[in-house]
Amino acid sequence: MDGNTEELLAPLRKAVKEQGDLVRQLKEEKAPAVDVSKAVAELKARKRVLEAKELALQPQDDLIDRPKLEDTLKRRFFYDQAFAIYGGVSGLYDFGPVGCALKNNIIQLWRQHFIQEEQILEIDCTMLTPEAVLKTSGHVEKFADFMVKDVKNGECFRADHLLKAHLQKLMSDKKCAAEKRAEMDSVVTQLDNYSQQELAELFVKYNVKSPVTGNDVSPPISFNLMFQTCIGPGGNMPGYLRPETAQGIFLNFKRLLEFNQGKLPFAAAQIGNSFRNEISPRSGLIRVREFTMAEIEHFVDPNDKSHPKFQSLADLELTLYSSKAQTSGQSAHKMKLGDAVEQGVINNSVLGYFIGRIYLYLVKVGVSPDKLRFRQHMDNEMAHYACDCWDAETKTSYGWIEIVGCADRSCYDLTCHARATKVPLVAEKPLKEAKTVNVVQFDANKGAIGKAYKKDAKLVMEYLAICDECYITEQERLLNEIGEFTIETEGKTFKLTQDMVSVKRFQKILHVEEIVPNVIEPSFGIGRIMYSIFEHTFHVREGDEQRTYFSFPATVAPYKCSVLPLSQNHEFVPFVQELSEALTRNGVSHKVDDSSGSIGRRYARTDEIGVAFGITIDFDTVNKTPHTATLRDRDCMRQIRAEVSDLPSIVRDLANGVTTWAEVETKYPIFEGQETGRKETTEE
Repeated sequence: MDGNTEELLAPLRKAVKEQGDLVRQLKEEKAPAVDVSKAVAELKARKRVLEAKELALQPQDDLIDRPKLEDTLKRRFFYDQAFAIYGGVSGLYDFGPVGCALKNNIIQLWRQHFIQEEQILEIDCTMLTPEAVLKTSGHVEKFADFMVKDVKNGECFRADHLLKAHLQKLMSDKKCAAEKRAEMDSVVTQLDNYSQQELAELFVKYNVKSPVTGNDVSPPISFNLMFQTCIGPGGNMPGYLRPETAQGIFLNFKRLLEFNQGKLPFAAAQIGNSFRNEISPRSGLIRVREFTMAEIEHFVDPNDKSHPKFQSLADLELTLYSSKAQTSGQSAHKMKLGDAVEQGVINNSVLGYFIGRIYLYLVKVGVSPDKLRFRQHMDNEMAHYACDCWDAETKTSYGWIEIVGCADRSCYDLTCHARATKVPLVAEKPLKEAKTVNVVQFDANKGAIGKAYKKDAKLVMEYLAICDECYITEQERLLNEIGEFTIETEGKTFKLTQDMVSVKRFQKILHVEEIVPNVIEPSFGIGRIMYSIFEHTFHVREGDEQRTYFSFPATVAPYKCSVLPLSQNHEFVPFVQELSEALTRNGVSHKVDDSSGSIGRRYARTDEIGVAFGITIDFDTVNKTPHTATLRDRDCMRQIRAEVSDLPSIVRDLANGVTTWAEVETKYPIFEGQETGRKETTEE
């Protein structure tokens, strides 16, 4: 950034740094949680102001014409709102032929880039999930937002979004007093921290109404974002449509470990649809109710988070926005992956390796490297069990949006499911040398427990068998002090006394040790990646505002090639058929356009849907031997001329990334214009 820009940003950077220092100080002093939360909310608000200013001061030459983009996407049926002839449903979209082909190519390249190259185990799990599973994972309790309803027509709004919009409208009023504006601004900065009761009081205080009808709205209620259903006709098994694909992988960990011959590390992946019943879906494909995810769970020894292939990516330079930079008011900056791991910016080389692989994949499918960064979660953003977490974010007309998350989730998920099911989700690690360890276990008196709890005795015995040393030691203290302790399992509470249970300690020689693997989780939102690609590859032809095109990389382009006869002359038909069949044999998706429009108009039509290359059959194809045709590149619009029999393999190699257009131009003559015409054909 130039000096003038930095001068404008300096006071904002200073404000963020000061607030970041205050947050750190409050945490070090173990200040009350409410004070820390307020300070963090203020820090986030200052960060948002700084980021908005940075975006506003950046060069405007890369601004996208979003209305023109959205018109193209809708008109050429990349995707459209689902159930449109019934009025449409917010947050649900149908992909048309072009969008479907593009999406499939993005997913296919993901499979090749991750599953094949990293030898990841792919599984496909059911989308219907019993409630018990999602209770254990925390989704039933925590996967919720606060919502309000229009009391007359029942229209729903997300409470924090509605309150924020209402306050911003009040603050924009010139008659609003400075003191009142400052008060409302403070409320906006702390929206993430308000409880249900506090939100209700704010709605009353500021007299918030429905923005559509002006009607009163209900008090905020907690709304779980999962789609609930019943599994089976009896309605006795509540369930949900899955909110993520990850849980299916965790539940199959034991089978996957067996398939991998009991060895760590290994990774499993799943591609499929997930569902979130968003209160206010918006921004096209960015916030929807049904979406495709591609997730990887990489299981690793918690004491050895090193990746054998990390050095191959150590020199890869990408834009990192570390937690420290965010709290100090600094900008994101380029850094080598090797340096980031060595300096502790990225927690470990496994996480670093996947961040590098994510970067290479996103660039390969068409995300602009200049509009891509990796932002580290700050301490207050991370789940309590996460060690480190980074989001791949792209710069769009909506600002920076998260498209991939990459988190070190420690052993949280496996531990939770093992505790709930009493199935040990562990791996065995061979020891180089046998070692003697101290073992602490509950020694249960089966007779006494059976007499006291009869048919529930089995529940108690199973629970006691899986308790860890810390828990056992704590309960032993209670046994010694008050003579009893209680346990809770499967919704039931049991009191255990000294005659029912004691603690035994002994030594054991181990040749293997059991470990609960840690999990590194890259999670991809396919719809968000698609939208970023749409924005980053959308262009308007210079000198012709009406001609738009998508510069999709050939590997993901919905059609690799078009076949265009110069006119509807019947002599072109055999060549069109020959080329179409040969392209199919070479696995090249293509589109034949033999309509009556001019060749220029047909080029424009195929460019508009991102077709990478175009073969044109003209009179030189018919009149000359060997038979040749032209091949056109979509982006530079230059053409070469080559034999018809060679063209399918040339396009195949271009589409697969085996060769480049620049290399093709060095091997074949540039096309300047056809040398023969229809008249010569007639004379012959």
